Amino acid sequence: MRKNGDVIAAVAAAEPDKAAVYEIGDDESGMRLDRWFRRRFPDLPQSHLMKIVRKGEVRVSGRRADVSTRLAAGESVRVPPLRMPAGQGPAVRRASPGDREAIRAMTLFEDRDVIVLDKPYGLAVQGGSGTKRHIDGMLEALADKNGERPVLVHRLDRDTSGVLLIAKSRKIAAELGATFRSRGAKKIYWALVEGVPKPAQGRISMFLAKGEGMGEARGAGPGRADLERMRVASHGDKDAQHSLTLYAVVDKVAPRLAWLSMRPVTGRTHQLRAHCEAIGHPIIGDPKYNRRPANDPARSDPLRAVPPGLEPMLHLLARRLILPHPRGGIIDVTAPLPAHMRHSFAMFGFDVSERDPIEDAPDE
Repeated sequence: MRKNGDVIAAVAAAEPDKAAVYEIGDDESGMRLDRWFRRRFPDLPQSHLMKIVRKGEVRVSGRRADVSTRLAAGESVRVPPLRMPAGQGPAVRRASPGDREAIRAMTLFEDRDVIVLDKPYGLAVQGGSGTKRHIDGMLEALADKNGERPVLVHRLDRDTSGVLLIAKSRKIAAELGATFRSRGAKKIYWALVEGVPKPAQGRISMFLAKGEGMGEARGAGPGRADLERMRVASHGDKDAQHSLTLYAVVDKVAPRLAWLSMRPVTGRTHQLRAHCEAIGHPIIGDPKYNRRPANDPARSDPLRAVPPGLEPMLHLLARRLILPHPRGGIIDVTAPLPAHMRHSFAMFGFDVSERDPIEDAPDE
């Protein structure tokens, strides 16, 4: 067995038709099972991972597990024979030329433990079906001589721009991940939304559940795109999770649109996008949660319709992240507006130096 939770690799190498056992070290504690697999087996198709987990072939300390199971130090993961092509076992994916420079160009802050990136619009954070270039893969370019590479602490949607936190070791990632799960991280997002929410400052509290086309069924069958959305659910519904967002209107072009500042207290998938749609003020440029029909009165009324000239891109920015640093002190980083939002803010005379009222909002 190797140091820091490395695998009992000899089993897999010498006996490819037998299951291998991997022990989880302190630096992997808190990691989701699916993320652990992506790290150890970067070429394993997601569909195959879902299949072996569903069939119970993957065991965590002898128990059946789900892809969302959190791993703890000292536990063991049983991995069945994967029968992957030679050379595609537990290995590090090669970095592409230019990845190091691209990561450096995105960097807003860095010290010996963390890197904070300004993730651009349209760049995925992790790989998926058809996704070749993503932040997680690009981080391989920063691996040290021992193969230790930076680790994602949280995620942003592909079309959400802004602050993304990276840890330089799994130990630091585990500590920061625990901070996120305990709601010790304060996240502020900016968005442009259709219409003007009332009241001007408040909270959005509801239960959300994943659509039928998310998770294992993602991308399967015709018309799945309509089902790959979070849906509003009721307490007690299967898979329903409570979600809470604090919001404040910073500025507006009444009654057509508003600049919204939001603080997600919980961290559900697509939470802000689903919340804005649920209260009747979808985010401008959102292809998944902004589907008002062409004959909607709000679109046909020139006094209420969103002004022409806005770029058809998601107007959502992870503006600021504040949380305790594992070694003491505070990480507090702010991202600039992406180009398409700068253009929109300039159109309406919105001033980014204006006081953000969400900063004074209570924590709940």
